[in-house]
Amino acid sequence: MKTSQAWRIGIGDFQIMPAPRHRPPLKRPMWIIVLISFVSIFLIGAYIYPPKSYTACYIFSSGACKSISDWLPPAPEREFTDEEIAARVVIRDILKTPPLQSTNPKIAFMFLTPGSLPFETLWDKFFRGHDERFSVYVHASREKPVHTSRHFIDRDIRSEKVVWGKISMIDAERRLLANAFQDPNNQHFVLLSDSCVPLHDFDYVFNYLMDTNISFVDCFEDPGPHGSGRYSVQMLPEVEIKDFRKGAQWFTMKRQHAMMVLADSLYYTKFKYHCKPGMDGRNCYSDEHYLPTLFHMVDPGGIANWSVTYVDWSEGKWHPRAYRAQDVSYELLKNITVLLLSVLLKYTKLSPLLKSGFVCNYSNSNPFLKTDLEAYHITAVILTVSHMLYELLSDAILNLQSIDENLHVTSDELKEVQQKPCMWNGLKRPCYLFGRKFYPETVDNLMQLFSNYTTI
Repeated sequence: MKTSQAWRIGIGDFQIMPAPRHRPPLKRPMWIIVLISFVSIFLIGAYIYPPKSYTACYIFSSGACKSISDWLPPAPEREFTDEEIAARVVIRDILKTPPLQSTNPKIAFMFLTPGSLPFETLWDKFFRGHDERFSVYVHASREKPVHTSRHFIDRDIRSEKVVWGKISMIDAERRLLANAFQDPNNQHFVLLSDSCVPLHDFDYVFNYLMDTNISFVDCFEDPGPHGSGRYSVQMLPEVEIKDFRKGAQWFTMKRQHAMMVLADSLYYTKFKYHCKPGMDGRNCYSDEHYLPTLFHMVDPGGIANWSVTYVDWSEGKWHPRAYRAQDVSYELLKNITVLLLSVLLKYTKLSPLLKSGFVCNYSNSNPFLKTDLEAYHITAVILTVSHMLYELLSDAILNLQSIDENLHVTSDELKEVQQKPCMWNGLKRPCYLFGRKFYPETVDNLMQLFSNYTTI
């Protein structure tokens, strides 16, 4: 009885207890998640595709204007050798030293020649009237030159034998620089060969070189057999293949860079022993690689990456094209072939018109042409003569039409053409101040044409 009652009481008590309430799932703050995701995506996009405006750079800091690669950890650099540290400290201080101010700045014209200079009379005409603005240095490697111009007399320096393609070529260049550097008034240094001629008058050349703060050293990357294919691993660790460059040896450089070249021994030694003909089964020519590689490594922004001396390599031979007396004309030297090219292109475009009634309309409007056939014959003669002129001057047209652009062609299978404008103080200017390679027989023609083709 009591047990039953107790059971009933327990049941009753259990029944009157409030049932547990069913609670819906908690509402997550989705709007916060969405907002954070949106902001994250926005920031990542800003880093990958950085805005270029000043305001955006101010908001995101200067780092926002860089690509994603700049946000990645820098690639670990190798540890420099003691020799590298010493060399780079010296070069750094040379480049940071303010240029020596001269009350009478001059250009040093340095001639690298085997003997007498065949164009000495032409250079005499070029220098005439500017005695206080230039100096001359002659390195004759084979025989003592005979001079006819007072500007060249007693200007020979001590010379040694020079072998094409070997380090003796660099030695001769450094010897010329060292002698010219002794004159504190020499502010710019020009390396010329015995086959070089001026393409502009002295004032133009002087202002072109003196009114800019860069050196005109040719430099480009060639992944082919005549570029990086000449590299030797024995140049490691100081010279890596990624820094190996190529360029023409004919340079002009400011005084700071001349001092840097004279002070260098580390990189010069690498090329002296590991870049020479027949090295490791390949031919490496230090005069084509030493200076381009050096400047690319220590002061890439201080050079123009092209030479102001024009050379025609279009024949694809070991040596550039050489100009004979019959090749020299006012049109060649002043690049009028560009104008001729445009005229020939216009004539070429006439050929489709011959079949579409052009001749008939031309004959009807011209009282001197009585028949359509006569007009056709006259036009055919014009086209034939134009084609003949084009064939005769095609080389000059192809190689001189881009006088305000410099051209490099890689030696690999792609034969990539690297064509860039010649920028001078931010302006596009003609690339070339000098030209080579001219045979001695051209001197008379050049003397007759000089005053005309150097007129700006």
